[in-house]
Amino acid sequence: MSFRKPKALMILVCVSLASVLMAGLGGSVGVAADKPIVLRVLNYLDATSPSAYREITEVWEAFERNNPDIKIEREDLFNEPFHQKTEAYAAAGQLPDVIYMWPGGRSSTLHTKHLVKDLTPFLGEMRKEFSEAALVPQAGGYLAELPIGVTATHVLYVNTKMLHDMGLPIPKTYEDLKAMVPKLKAAGKDVILMGAQDDWVMQSCLFSMIVGRLCGDKYIDDVLAGKARFTDAPFVKALKFYQSLYTDGVLSRKVLQTPYNEVNGLFASGKAPFMIDGDWKVSNFLTDPTTKQALIPPAEQKTFVMTVFPEIPGETSHNTTSSVPGVGFGMNANIPAGSEKEKAAWKLIMWLTSPEVQKIRLETGAAFPSRKGVTSDKLEPLAQERARFYGKFGGTYVLDNVLHAQVYGPLNVGLQEIGLGISTPEQVAAKVQKALESWRATQK
Repeated sequence: MSFRKPKALMILVCVSLASVLMAGLGGSVGVAADKPIVLRVLNYLDATSPSAYREITEVWEAFERNNPDIKIEREDLFNEPFHQKTEAYAAAGQLPDVIYMWPGGRSSTLHTKHLVKDLTPFLGEMRKEFSEAALVPQAGGYLAELPIGVTATHVLYVNTKMLHDMGLPIPKTYEDLKAMVPKLKAAGKDVILMGAQDDWVMQSCLFSMIVGRLCGDKYIDDVLAGKARFTDAPFVKALKFYQSLYTDGVLSRKVLQTPYNEVNGLFASGKAPFMIDGDWKVSNFLTDPTTKQALIPPAEQKTFVMTVFPEIPGETSHNTTSSVPGVGFGMNANIPAGSEKEKAAWKLIMWLTSPEVQKIRLETGAAFPSRKGVTSDKLEPLAQERARFYGKFGGTYVLDNVLHAQVYGPLNVGLQEIGLGISTPEQVAAKVQKALESWRATQK
C-alpha cells in the first residue's frame, strides 16, 4: 500500500503538469474539440449551379477544417422556400445564429424588427477594406448584414452571334427592339427569355429598371414619404409600358410559366437572342468543376455580352440598371454580447466576406466583390464580361429592396396579372397604393 500511494500521486502530478503544458501550447483546442461552439446557419444556395461545388468545398468545408472548435449546422435552401423558412423561423423566435440576408425588402422582417445585430461596431478599421457603397445603412437604418458583393438585378444578356447571323444589331432603342420581333418570330425564335414563374423575377429583374428609367428614385422617395402616390401618372405610365412589352410581342406570356432555372438551358441552346435576369445568372453558364462541362462553353462565351435594356420612350434616366448592395450574412441579435458564440459567429461572417472567398465568388460568377482590390486571372469570358459590366451603367432602386413585403407582394402579383391580361395598369396601381396605405397604418 505504501508503494501504490506515491505512484498514484506521481501519476496525478504528471497528468496535472501535462494539462498545464497542453494549455500553454494551445491545448484549449483539444478541450474545445470535445465541446465545440455550434452555429446554426441558414444559407441560400442554388444546388444546380456550377458554383455550388466550390461553395461547399472551398468555403464551408474549408472553414470547418480550419476551425475545429466551431461546428456548423448549415441548412441550404433556394428561392421561395428560403424566404418562407426565414419568415417561419422569425415568427417562431428560432432564428439561426448566422443567416443569409438581403439588404432590404426581401429580409425586411429581420431588419425592421431588429432580429439581427448591427455589424458596424464589429468592422472597426476593416471598414476601409470594403466599398462604401456596400456598407450603406440598410432597411432597418443600420448594417444588418455584411454584403458579399454588389448586385445589379437587371441585365440584358445578348447572344451576339445569333443576332449577327440574322443580320440584326444590338438594339439601341425600344423601337429598334420592337422592329426585330417579326424577323425573330419568323425564324421560330422568342425575343426575350425570362424565368418568371416566381413572381419576384419580373419585378426585380425588369420592372424595377423600368420604374427607375421612367419615374426615378426621387419619385419612389416621395411615394414613401406620402408626397406622391402609386396611382399618379409616372407609375401608371411605367405599368403601361410594361404591358406594351406583351402586346408588342417583345415578351411572350410563356415567360410567366417558365421556371427560374429552366431558362438557363433555353438561353444557352439559342431559343432567343436575349435574356433578362440579374448579374448572378452568369454563374449558371460557367464550367462546372465536377463535370468540366458548361452550359455555354468558354470558347462560345465570347459571343455573349451583358448590357441593359435599350432606351425607353420618355425615360428620364438613361443607361441604368436596378442595383443594390449585395446580399450577405447577418448575426442573430439574441447571441449574448461578448460571448464565445458571438466571436465564432463574427469569425464565420468575416470568412464568408474574406478576400479568399470573394475571389472564389468572382471566379464562379456568384457575386461581384464588395471588398476592394479582389481580382483573379482565372475568369472565364462571361465572368470577365460581368466585371466589365460594372462601371458602365448607373443604378436605380430595386423595388423589393425599398418597399416592404406587404407592398411589393401585391405589385409582384399585379405584374403577373398584367402579363396574363387579367388586370389593367390602373387596377394594379390602385392595389399597390392600397397596400402601401395599409402597411403605413401598421407603422403608427
